[in-house]
Amino acid sequence: MDLIDSHAHVDVSDFDADRDAMLDRARAAGVGTLLAIGNGPEIEKLGAAVPYAEAHDWIYAAAGIHPHEARHATDAHYAELDRLARSPRVIAWGEIGLDYHYDHSPREEQARVFRHQLGQARAASKPVIIHCREAWADCLNILEEDWRSSGLGGIFHCFTGTLDEARRGMEIGFLVSFAGNVTYPKAQNLRDVAREIPLDHLLVETDSPFLAPQTRRGKRNEPAYVAEVAQTIGNVRNLPATQVAETTAANFRRFFGIGRSGNRIGAIPGGVSSHF
Repeated sequence: MDLIDSHAHVDVSDFDADRDAMLDRARAAGVGTLLAIGNGPEIEKLGAAVPYAEAHDWIYAAAGIHPHEARHATDAHYAELDRLARSPRVIAWGEIGLDYHYDHSPREEQARVFRHQLGQARAASKPVIIHCREAWADCLNILEEDWRSSGLGGIFHCFTGTLDEARRGMEIGFLVSFAGNVTYPKAQNLRDVAREIPLDHLLVETDSPFLAPQTRRGKRNEPAYVAEVAQTIGNVRNLPATQVAETTAANFRRFFGIGRSGNRIGAIPGGVSSHF
């Protein structure tokens, strides 16, 4: 099976005991490319994913200030992100956005830091990885005001919104990614959305070590389990899991200009065409 995990946190301490084995299991499961996400309130954590991308030609990295940590953002953090974005292994800016579920940072601070990073990502010609939880109206308004004209698009990571919200995002060049929570019994609303998203706008991810799929609920998640996300989406669309896997992998490669070998073949990524 040809799989891409479009969002995983491989640098976290959950994997310290068996990280190499975990990556080997991902490869054995068919994961040909992985996007490793780096986040953190301290400068040294912002680039946490980059060493793994530099060590493995099938891993790429992203860096950004998560909305939880917006209250910690300083000019030094922004400068470090500008530096990280110059790495050829960093192909996206994120995850960034808004989170009104936990409100770990004041909402006005979240919005300010979000807009600032959109400006940086535009200057660096990097698409953005969006974290949005219970904040879709504000998130989409900011993207339409501050990001649409960039033409760079991005990814709605671990999508939890409605079909209408997904369509608004797709209109401005976003792909929609589903994680392990799409497999949960009470997540029929997500499966309904996953059934309706145009195939060429779909991605799959694990968000590991979080959100393990239903068969492994309560345990640590890892990139190899992205196959279960593809299987669930295949079930609701009456498609073989292999077709979902291959199509989502092709979507990722096309968006980021990456060949099947993992080599970059495009100049500036982003900006998928819209059906709406």
